Amino acid sequence: MKKFFNAVIVLIAFHSINIISQDEVVEIVVTSAFIDTSEINNPLYVIDGSEFSDGATTSLGDAIDEYLGVSIADYGSAVGQPIIRGMSGPRVKILKNGVVNRDVSGLGVDHLNDVDLNDISQVEIVKGPSSLLYANGTIGGIINVVDDLISTKNFEIPEVSVGYESQSVNDGNSEFVNLKGNVGGFNVNFGYKNTDFGNYDVPSGAVIHSEEEHHDDEDHDEDEHHDDEHSEEDLGYINNSDFAVEATKFGVSKVTDWGYIGFGIDNLESVYGIPFHGDEHGDEHGDEHGDEHGDEEEHEEHGEERIFSTTDSETFSIRGSYNVNGSLVNKVDFTYRDSDYSLTEAHAEEEHHEEEDHEEEEEHEEHAPTVFMNEAVEYGATFDISNDSSTQKVVVNFVDEDNSIVGEEAFMNPANSEEFTIGYYLSKDLGTFDLDFGFRLDQIERSGSVSEEEHEDDHGDDHGDEHGDVDYYNIDDTTSSFAITLGRDLSDNLGISLGYASVERLPSSIELFMNGPHMATGRFEVGDPNLNSETSNNFDITFNFDNGDFYALASFYITDVDNYIALIDEEDDHMGEDEHHEDEDEHHEGEDEHHEDEHDDHGHGNLIHANYMQEDAEFDGYEIEFGRSFDLGSGELALSFGRDVVNAEFADGHYVPRINPARNIYSLVYTQDDLLFKLMLKDVEKQNDIGEGETATDSYQMLNTRLTKTFKGMGEGELKVSLFANNLLDEVARNHSSFVKNEVPLPGRNYGLKFNLTF
Repeated sequence: MKKFFNAVIVLIAFHSINIISQDEVVEIVVTSAFIDTSEINNPLYVIDGSEFSDGATTSLGDAIDEYLGVSIADYGSAVGQPIIRGMSGPRVKILKNGVVNRDVSGLGVDHLNDVDLNDISQVEIVKGPSSLLYANGTIGGIINVVDDLISTKNFEIPEVSVGYESQSVNDGNSEFVNLKGNVGGFNVNFGYKNTDFGNYDVPSGAVIHSEEEHHDDEDHDEDEHHDDEHSEEDLGYINNSDFAVEATKFGVSKVTDWGYIGFGIDNLESVYGIPFHGDEHGDEHGDEHGDEHGDEEEHEEHGEERIFSTTDSETFSIRGSYNVNGSLVNKVDFTYRDSDYSLTEAHAEEEHHEEEDHEEEEEHEEHAPTVFMNEAVEYGATFDISNDSSTQKVVVNFVDEDNSIVGEEAFMNPANSEEFTIGYYLSKDLGTFDLDFGFRLDQIERSGSVSEEEHEDDHGDDHGDEHGDVDYYNIDDTTSSFAITLGRDLSDNLGISLGYASVERLPSSIELFMNGPHMATGRFEVGDPNLNSETSNNFDITFNFDNGDFYALASFYITDVDNYIALIDEEDDHMGEDEHHEDEDEHHEGEDEHHEDEHDDHGHGNLIHANYMQEDAEFDGYEIEFGRSFDLGSGELALSFGRDVVNAEFADGHYVPRINPARNIYSLVYTQDDLLFKLMLKDVEKQNDIGEGETATDSYQMLNTRLTKTFKGMGEGELKVSLFANNLLDEVARNHSSFVKNEVPLPGRNYGLKFNLTF
């Protein structure tokens, strides 16, 4: 209700505006919403919104997974957190219209990026640290979802769009409606989408139930696990992999000759199953590695347990631009966003078919929900101080964000972050080179606490009352980052771009204050309030060739990260002695703040103990792509090939865990008037460069296709019909970056049909 109350205030303010002129602002067509120029030297993808509106409804990460340098860490079909050049988590930021989307995806690998992809204009992907211009700590990059909810130009004619979609792999459907028009001089935008997907199908034999795999020191071949050790019933689908979401948005804007102002409200409510959940009580006696047979029996006993998450998010945004036309400042772009987000993870016990009723089992089955909440207020302004010789901008931004976790799996105490940013951007033509330069200074304060876990009396002792100490921390630090890019045309068809960036990232709240069992990863995770900032030094070089019919791109990069923060399994700890106290006995005895040595005595023996630790790391890789266009019949045929590779190692020679393998991407696109046909093969190689405790991941080929036909109607109306098929080969596919790659493989063959009527 608070957001709607704010909306009423803004509407009243609109009515008080004295309109000098109602001339329509001239629309400037630009490549990116970030930089007002048609040429961008930074490694960037700009994906048209039709790629999302005409294709299958899926997670944000899955929708962009086919683009070079971009992959995902999935946790079922609902969750697909993006990875850019091997970087994930807090190093990659999701933005909505240039402002960070503040959900709780950073608090769990089983949490989705809650962003509405209905009726979007485009998605922009900036790879590498050049993205520091748009958000702090973005060592990997940013993904910006752009729509016209707060329109910067007047809607000329009323537009209504309705659509329906059906998918076979999950027996699901989706329907949406969007309304746009100009009412009394105000641009009004309304959108609604409802999606309901069931459990998704997987190829026969795709699921590997190997809960004990993380605790086994011996090297077993994955095929042997599959054929000999796991005789669980093959259901043909992933239980608890369903997903339903209802998204509503409403925006109003006023455009005049002095600029524009508007507000928007986004509301998303979703329910999705958690297809895998660790069990901290699988071993009553606290054996660190557990009993294989006991684990399997318990898994069967509780196999029908329904574990799911519900989310509810509401954001209220104000955005505008004022044309100052002064001697120093040309215009001021301003934003304000108030975000309320909650995710509730709950257990719903179904009736068991076994007649035996054990007290112990009943106690295990009673689970209280866990609520993850994030409340944030963010506002900022961008001052355009450009002149005839250069583009210059100064950015000021402030964020106040509260994270809290309440309930059974409250593995982190409430934390607060306050961030103040001032940044400067310059783009200038030096004659021989085009120069892009950015600098930002972030004053960040994180407040939180670490307490010893409160243990329920599962073993008849008084441990739960003995540990109530809480240590409070206030981390106040300043980070500075800069990026510089030089671009030059070597010929009419060939260009080169050189970039260097140094980005400093303060540890996130979870990396600092985490201290408890995290069932989604099957680990007891412990943060460290004494972690240092990460500092990334990145160099990249990109070549572009385009002569109209043939194009080629090659981009190479090296990223050295000082004090790289990673979640490292305790039994496989290999971090450096000076920074990470390699001596485990010394680390866990006596004065240890987190008392990890006591966790085994309190019922967490079935979880892997893992710590957020630091060591220098190096990421290097490349992306190459080339393609050719041909005239074919009355249409055009475009063929392309792309390959991306990322390698990541710690300074001691160990591989960074969960790095996706090399991929080859083949694409065929045929367009003819109102017809579009796409065929894409993603060839993912086997990943043998594995971190400690990991297993190799087999290769797979993902073949996707789509046929879209547009039927023109009377007047301005049109009907789009899309037929799509994903994973046509019905491949058993796993993402190496996923914590649950064995238990939760990617969906099998999926056919779908989509209608989109606009009038």
